[in-house]
Amino acid sequence: MVIRLYNSLSRSLEELRPLRPGKVTMYHCGPTVYSSPHIGNFRSFLFADVLRRFLEDQGLVVTQVMNVTDVGHLTLDDIEGGEDKLEAASKQTGKTAWEIARQYEAEFHDCQRQLHVRLPHHMPRATDFIHQMGEIIDDLLQKGVAYERNGNVYFEVAKFPAYGQLSGKVLDELEAGARVAVNEEKKDPRDFALWKVDSKHQMQWDAPWAGGARGFPGWHIECSAMATHYLGDQIDIHTGGEDNIFPHHECEIAQTEAHTGRRFVSIWMHARHLLVDGTKMSKSLGNFFTVADVLRQGYSGLELRYALVRVQYRQSLNFTLKGLDEARSAIARVQQARQRLVRVRDGLDLPGVDDLDAAVQQANAAFTAAMSEDLNVSEALAAVFEFVNQCNRGAPSIAAAKAGLVVFARFEDVLGCFGSEPKADTTADAPPELLALLAQRTAAKKAKDWAAADALRDRIAAAGWRIVDAPGGARLEKA
Repeated sequence: MVIRLYNSLSRSLEELRPLRPGKVTMYHCGPTVYSSPHIGNFRSFLFADVLRRFLEDQGLVVTQVMNVTDVGHLTLDDIEGGEDKLEAASKQTGKTAWEIARQYEAEFHDCQRQLHVRLPHHMPRATDFIHQMGEIIDDLLQKGVAYERNGNVYFEVAKFPAYGQLSGKVLDELEAGARVAVNEEKKDPRDFALWKVDSKHQMQWDAPWAGGARGFPGWHIECSAMATHYLGDQIDIHTGGEDNIFPHHECEIAQTEAHTGRRFVSIWMHARHLLVDGTKMSKSLGNFFTVADVLRQGYSGLELRYALVRVQYRQSLNFTLKGLDEARSAIARVQQARQRLVRVRDGLDLPGVDDLDAAVQQANAAFTAAMSEDLNVSEALAAVFEFVNQCNRGAPSIAAAKAGLVVFARFEDVLGCFGSEPKADTTADAPPELLALLAQRTAAKKAKDWAAADALRDRIAAAGWRIVDAPGGARLEKA
């Protein structure tokens, strides 16, 4: 199956052709650990997770790297101004920048677990790669594409003619944006910092090249250092949110390709911003949700994950609490269909004669086709629920139940939002008082007291549960 992905650089769908056949290298811009991770962050992170899962589903060997930015990310990304985000958080809380970084890095990892993210093979911190950043900066200085002013080091954009190719920004736009905050040290307003000197900055290092001043790295250089360290000079896929396109990814391309002399990334992929109740997420509007906020409202990590991955990554996604309720219902539908197959497979329900062969083949083919066309999760979910409908029709044979469960396991493996295979009997989840009523009903039926048995059945139904009489005995299921 050919996998086509939208390349932000060429602005077109391209066939994925790994640099090394059968193996894919992926780099994903990770969190800046200065605050609690919010649901907008995780739309991008979950898109990367689904991408990796599908590539592995298709038999490719993936090496995935996601960075942790714990220094150098400035508060005004678009003009590379303001102060370091961790320094700003430090002033607000009274904690050191190091304490801030470790606190929110731990919270991010907890959110990954809650949202069932398949952990990257490498998740390095920027602060552990100062030496590697210094090697690149030194090389750019030696090549004359970077220059030093009062200890600060800048990349000279004029020396890289392709600058702007990813974002589509032309010279006039770049100059107009840079003029918002004029820096007289720069040769050109578009030039960006590789190394900064600030005596008040808490996180500082001796410059890892001869003659350099003590300071800290710029945001962009960290990803070039970590990506090339783990994956080499050229990688297959680089992802991030659409807000990373400029300046971050534009600067990554310039400094990395000027350093290596080779094309850095084959396919750039970017997720659209998340909207909340139809507008941009904002604390001032009261529609800002961290992952923890959502989980505290009683929703599960699976339900939040479903709500964030259900629409293709390049399409607008409007997040609402109603959408979380819909996610809960959708997951329940899938799990109920899986449970029905489990009961047939395990002999708790009588098997039928339906083989599901055509439905299995159709579901697998439709799911693969949708995901192969630029991760069209919406179409893939349509295939999932058509298969749910097929499983709920008729009476599956034991062989059909086994085959159907394999298909559902595949859907879970790729999308990660349905959960593990359910147990055959959910009676144990029912309240104790209902289990007592079920036992009384069983005794009434044995005594042929049909009126009492019916009355007990009605009381159980009024509580939102139904009785299922099966060869293995009566059980309760949520209605």
